[in-house]
Amino acid sequence: MSVRAIDIFSGAGGSSLGASQAGLEIIAAFDRCPLAAKTHKANFPGTKFFRGRLEHQNLKKLKRQLGPIDVILASPECTSHSPAKGNKPRCEKSKNTAFQIVRFARILRPRWIVVENVVSMRQWSRYPEFKNKLQEQGYRIREQVLNAMDFGVPQSRRRLFLTCDLKRMPPTVTVSKKQRPTARAILNMNGTYECKPLYKKGRARPTLLRARRALRALGKREPFLLVYYGSDAAGGWQKLDRPLRTITTLDRFALVKPQGKRGRVMRMLQVPELRAAMGMPREMKFEFGTRRDRIKLIGNAVCPPVMKHVVHVLTTHV
Repeated sequence: MSVRAIDIFSGAGGSSLGASQAGLEIIAAFDRCPLAAKTHKANFPGTKFFRGRLEHQNLKKLKRQLGPIDVILASPECTSHSPAKGNKPRCEKSKNTAFQIVRFARILRPRWIVVENVVSMRQWSRYPEFKNKLQEQGYRIREQVLNAMDFGVPQSRRRLFLTCDLKRMPPTVTVSKKQRPTARAILNMNGTYECKPLYKKGRARPTLLRARRALRALGKREPFLLVYYGSDAAGGWQKLDRPLRTITTLDRFALVKPQGKRGRVMRMLQVPELRAAMGMPREMKFEFGTRRDRIKLIGNAVCPPVMKHVVHVLTTHV
């Protein structure tokens, strides 16, 4: 008998893919973003997709339409929790969408719930209330912070996971001791993508300063990555022999490599490389919208290998 799941705040389908790889049947997905809807439908043509705001869903009607649901997967809007937002104003309405998980759980009564979000969600003033509301519905909750690089993903990406079970305390998700893939593993180094001179006219001074720091540390013949956004203890660059820094919704990384005897060229990482850095297979389609749109979808996604492992541990602990 299959374990039936829905994916709310589904985005492009990272959670759906991971859960389906763990053996779940994804019955329905929900998101208000048109591009997310098109992308999810392309990757999961057999899954019902409901586009629009979750608060507009008639859940009693939905329950009759979908039948029994065993698992809710949920990655509520994280932008206003994320430190990547910097000093920009936070939207409390966006944060409050997490309470739709409680509403769906109250009507659909799944055995299990998996909530994924940025770690800083724990600093939200209503976070204790959110967890209490789930506990009032009878759910036992385990809270963990997991890093994607510990699950075979070539990216350092720490995320908060809440696993919830109506019948017993969810088990701890243990961290794999397998070798961590590096950024080099996902890069196309053979010249497929167009590069431009590092020192071309008009190149921003901060970019050149970051590149010079890397060149002083590595020498002139070693390729490296520039890191454009976010705090970076390495000075705005990273080596290729470590997992990629956290992918965001912005064009964050550039590859710099030597060319000729003295030259150096650079280019931004491309959608197939970023998709691979999320642990997504080549078959995962990102065909709609601009390049910026597709990078945003990838940056908002859940790494499928992590969700696969979390769901497997949770649903086989019966």
